[in-house]
Amino acid sequence: MAPPASKRQKRASRGKRRTSRLWSARFAQPVSDLVKRFTASVAFDQRLALHDITASLAHARMLAGCGVIAKGDLADIERSMARIRQEIKTGAFAWSLEAEDVHLNIERRLIELVGEAGKRLHTARSRNDQVATDLRLWLRDEIDAIDALLAKLQEALLAQAERHAALVMPGFTHLQVAQPVTFGHHLMAYFEMLERDRARLADCRKRVNVLPLGAAALAGTTFPIDRERVARELGFEGIAANSLDAVSDRDFAIEFCAQAALAMVHLSRFAEEIVLWMSPRFGFVRLPDRFCTGSSIMPQKKNPDVPELVRGKSARVLGHLVALLALMKAQPLAYNKDNQEDKEPLFDAVDTLKDSLAVFAELVAGMQPVPDAMRAAALEGYATATDLADYLVRKGVAFRDAHGIVARAVREAETAGCDLSGLPLAVLKRFSPAIGEDVLHSLSLEGSVAARDHAGGTAPAQVKAAVARARSRRGKADPA
Repeated sequence: MAPPASKRQKRASRGKRRTSRLWSARFAQPVSDLVKRFTASVAFDQRLALHDITASLAHARMLAGCGVIAKGDLADIERSMARIRQEIKTGAFAWSLEAEDVHLNIERRLIELVGEAGKRLHTARSRNDQVATDLRLWLRDEIDAIDALLAKLQEALLAQAERHAALVMPGFTHLQVAQPVTFGHHLMAYFEMLERDRARLADCRKRVNVLPLGAAALAGTTFPIDRERVARELGFEGIAANSLDAVSDRDFAIEFCAQAALAMVHLSRFAEEIVLWMSPRFGFVRLPDRFCTGSSIMPQKKNPDVPELVRGKSARVLGHLVALLALMKAQPLAYNKDNQEDKEPLFDAVDTLKDSLAVFAELVAGMQPVPDAMRAAALEGYATATDLADYLVRKGVAFRDAHGIVARAVREAETAGCDLSGLPLAVLKRFSPAIGEDVLHSLSLEGSVAARDHAGGTAPAQVKAAVARARSRRGKADPA
């Protein structure tokens, strides 16, 4: 028996809502399946879903507060949005390509649940200002998560630097042995890079944290709205001052990718050093087995895959920055469909940076230096030659003259096949009468690093002081 006509009509109406697009009344032909797939973004922008709900609820409360929608409609919207949020969190939400993007998927489900009240939610806004708001809310949270990961990596560096504040290793310029430094001092250089990364991200966050909602499609809205109220509820520090700019601006995404690219460059530089240090030619560090892989043919291999991958993944984030710059370079005002292409580069830049920071923090915490190998390498390159020159200057010899004296002494050491500290005192005295028995301390590795006892220097005492200052800035007590 067929259902009554009224029930058939209701079912047809529900089916039509499920298959037609919310903007399709203007068009005489349906969108082809190829165009649907080509233009849809729901496959990747659904990660904005919870932020979309948060922003929609703030918008709805503002509309009700301004008398644009009824209080009863607001109650229906709030109740149904809570259900949709739960469906999304549990994976029960049915995402549809037909609905194009995260915004229309959620709005369509809202209309299914509450009917007319759901249709009123889009009053005084557009998907243009809606997506810009969602993206800023999402990126703001991700910046906070990245800052926490940067801080965790910094803490791993501080712990290692404090533990090895006096461990001597060669410092390099041009990848040639230059002067002795301490391992702790070397690690603190990366701490400072990450500190700048955190400062730049904090500054970037200020420009992310501006509300576009209320700009509507491009010109604002004719409805009496309260943008400041929405900004306060969502935790924005201000509102976008120009409606055209509000919907078309992606500077904040580009700026973030620039900061992310620089942070990845810092990780890549560190990764390169770890790869070198792991090589038997250096042998400066050992990594836990869980961060390495073997070879399918060479059973002896222990490959530093994690730092190599971080080094490689830095190229992805650099590429995303260039992609976003190219995306925006020729766009006229205001919103263009091109801007849909902003999300995948931005999402992947965030994911790549977060994954790299997380794995690097554990890798650094588990890294073990090899003191004997570091010391032997520091003795190979006449690393204390500058110390001998400084010693002569303190004895009254002009630096340029001291430079020439030490150069001749290095040639003598090369001929003898030893370090400068290995030359007999009598041989050293032949190069300058200013050289006395006290020169031996200056030529030792420990004497060299200890002599650089000033703020920013490599002396063990200064390394420990730098660690203490860093922890003090974060309000953290030294670990037991």
